[in-house]
Formats: sequence, C-alpha cells, structure tokens
Amino acid sequence: MPKRLKSLLQIVVFLGIGLLLIWLVTKNLSDKEVEDIKEAFRNAHYWLVLPAMIIGIASHWARAVRWKLLIKPLGYSPSVLNTFFAVMVGYLANLALPRLGEVSRCGILARYEKIPADKLVGTMIAERAIDLICLIILMIITVAVQIDVVGQFFATRIWVPLQQKFANAGATQWLILAVIIIVVIAAIYIFLKRFARSKAAVTFRALARGVMEGILSVGKMERKGWFLFYTLLIWTLYFSMLYCGFYTLDETSHLGFKAAMAVLGFGSIGMIVTQGGIGAYQVLVQQTLLLYGIHATTGYAFGWILWLAQTLLVMVVGLLSLILLPVLNNSRSQQPAPAEIKK
Repeated sequence: MPKRLKSLLQIVVFLGIGLLLIWLVTKNLSDKEVEDIKEAFRNAHYWLVLPAMIIGIASHWARAVRWKLLIKPLGYSPSVLNTFFAVMVGYLANLALPRLGEVSRCGILARYEKIPADKLVGTMIAERAIDLICLIILMIITVAVQIDVVGQFFATRIWVPLQQKFANAGATQWLILAVIIIVVIAAIYIFLKRFARSKAAVTFRALARGVMEGILSVGKMERKGWFLFYTLLIWTLYFSMLYCGFYTLDETSHLGFKAAMAVLGFGSIGMIVTQGGIGAYQVLVQQTLLLYGIHATTGYAFGWILWLAQTLLVMVVGLLSLILLPVLNNSRSQQPAPAEIKK
C-alpha cells in the first residue's frame, strides 16, 4: 500500500472514530440539553483558560528538560530550546496523524542537533513507557483513595460485565481463542525465521540496537533524581492545569483534588485512543464528572472547553516552534566560532 494512502487511511480511521463518538453523544440530545450546553459555553469564565495554558506551556518545557536528561548519557547535549520546539512540533503533528508526533520530534531534533534519530527514538520510547507507568499509578491511586466512587464504577461497569462474558463463554469459544493465539505465534515465528538474513532484517536489527541504546539511557543517567523530579513536575502541572480549568464553569468550581485526579486519568486515556483526543476526551470527561454529580450536558461542555484550550495551545505554540526552529538555528550557525572571535 502506498505510504500516502496508508497515512490518509490512518487519518480517516482515527478522526472517524472521534467524530463517531461525538455523533453518538449528541444525536439523542433534546433541544433543552443542546441549549444547556450552549448556556454553559456562554457563561464560562474564559479568562481562566489563560493561566491554565501558561501551566500547560510549563509542563511541555519540563518535558523538554526531562528529555534532554535522557539524551545526555548518549553523549549529546541538545539545547533546551531546540528540544522544547521539537516537543511542541511533535504535539502539533499528532493532531494531524496519531503517533506521527513521536517520529517528528525525533527527526527535528536529529536534524538541528546532529543526533542519530534511532537513538532518539529509543529515548522517546523510554519516556512514553515512564509516562504510561505514571498514568497507571495515577489510576490506582485514584481508585484507592475514592473506592466508593471510582471503585464502584469499575466494579459495576467494567469488572462485572467482564466476569459475565467469561462465565458465558462456551468451550467452543475458548477453543477458537486458543487456536487464534497459536496461529499468531506460529506466524510470527515463521516470519522471523524466514526473513532473519534479509536486508530488511539487518536494517531492522541496526535500528533496534539504536533504539535499545536510547532506552537503556535511563539506567545510565547520572542525574536520576532530577529525572524523577521533572517527571513528578510534569504530572503535577497537568493536574494543576486541569484543576484550574474547574473554575471556568460555576458548576464545576466546587470540585476538589479527587475529581481532578479522576478527570486527569480518564481524560489521558481519551487523548490516546483517538486523533488528538477528539470525541473520546469529551465523552470520558463527561462520564467521569457524572460520578461527582455534574450534569451530563455541563460535563460535556466542560470536556470541550478543556480540549479546545489544550488543542489551541498546541496549535499556536507548535506553529511558532516550526517557524522559529530554522530562524534561531540559522542565526546560531552564522555566529563566529571562538577561534574566529580571537582573530
């Protein structure tokens, strides 16, 4: 399949999922509910979005500094500004195509800082793995500290239905599942054995070595304490940005830390499953706020306000980063070297 066609299909699929979720939520809304959503938008305190966006920029800057700490054990020390620009352009690219941002930011930093891209991909994978661990820890803490609210939701909406499905599964279904697993494992084994000596396999192994070197840079870091500090700072800023967002609507201004933890956790999942989080983020925020007594229409409007603020931030700062990268790096390359200055 041509690369452009594949990219186009990815955009259509992920964007289509988001739009489908929006349609499913809005198709049965009554005229009053539509008016309630519009009223929530009209009465929102939008000036409070500005401090939330400033906090958001600070979180992205902290991410850039943390990424630099991961890169340093590889023998490179990129400028924080270039690293920040690369991060923001990556987020911008993710709005166009899911997971394109991870590749884009590695390519940009490799171009302007002369760092092997495969090693940068390894550091990016390590960073994403650490963020996933942080998200899992956040979800566990969220459930543990409010087992009566979130824990009950998990039990009634997720765990019980899963138990029922497993209990109702017959011997034939289990046999089909086992056959599928065996066939997949056998197909992977045959593929790897057959193409182990091909040119593509050699290239893949070289790439894998570079990626693994980047991942192992976590263990080689001399400043592990600072890495942990910036990791905690990133998630604290995410939390602060969302908590600040509660005050944009009078109906959500009374919500506390526990609600913010739940919205941050479930909302982060929404950002992963669809392109730029569109559709899924708003629905998950809405469903989470229902647990805290927030009306569905208000929760849906709040999800849109948060999503629009974050998306606008990424678009503005991402585009500025794209413009400033060549400008600042060209001016830096034209500066005379120290030896030339002495002459």
